[in-house]
Amino acid sequence: MIKKFKHIFFITFILNFIINCESNKNNKSDWVYLFDGTSTKGWRAYNESKMPPGWKIIDGVLTFKTEQILEQDFDYRGSRDIIYGDEMFDNFELYVEWKIPVGGNSGILYHIKEGYDGPQEVAPEYQLIDDENYASIHDLTEANKSVGFENPSQLHPLQKTSSDYAMYAADPKLKDLNPAGQWNNSKIIFTETKAEYWLNGKKVLSFVPWSEEWYEKKNSGKWDNTPDYGKFKSGYIGFQDHGSDLWFRNIKIRKL
Repeated sequence: MIKKFKHIFFITFILNFIINCESNKNNKSDWVYLFDGTSTKGWRAYNESKMPPGWKIIDGVLTFKTEQILEQDFDYRGSRDIIYGDEMFDNFELYVEWKIPVGGNSGILYHIKEGYDGPQEVAPEYQLIDDENYASIHDLTEANKSVGFENPSQLHPLQKTSSDYAMYAADPKLKDLNPAGQWNNSKIIFTETKAEYWLNGKKVLSFVPWSEEWYEKKNSGKWDNTPDYGKFKSGYIGFQDHGSDLWFRNIKIRKL
């Protein structure tokens, strides 16, 4: 009887082990570093074949500084937005640590396709910006009036950090944003049934891509001149250069 029990237990253990392995294999893949602090392999400018001027690795951090742009590079006409051009991703979990200066502005872009004037014409954007100081340094009035935002001199919720830029606002009650000059971390979990935006370990936004609500927001006026915005279900990961210094590290992704 004891031998029979041990035999049944062993078979059950093996079956559970196989099921768990298959489940893990089907639902999760290993994290892959897109930037590990030592190389920019795979990274390049949008619509270009190499990294644009101004980007360097400094102390293991992917860094953009205007002071790194040499005099002979000021006539550079290519994009300073960068993409990881070695692979496109559809469903994924992306993690990145980032820092911006006072008045800084950038964004994490995904499902990027090349051939347009800029990735913002097609790619959804997880906004990165200095919520506290940006509006006091930059004049937003004209641009915000053109899209009908109230209080156009101020940042609109759709323009603030961890919002899906000009589409969905992050919940301000859930945001725990470190001030300019300090490190933050962000995570995007994207599938065709749900997108989640995280900031410093807290989920601050979720929405359903390509839903009826999503199309209503897309067709509300902001994207009238960019008809291909958000339509692609696979594309490159990238970062926006908006003229301010930027720091990125520990950029990793896994397929879902």
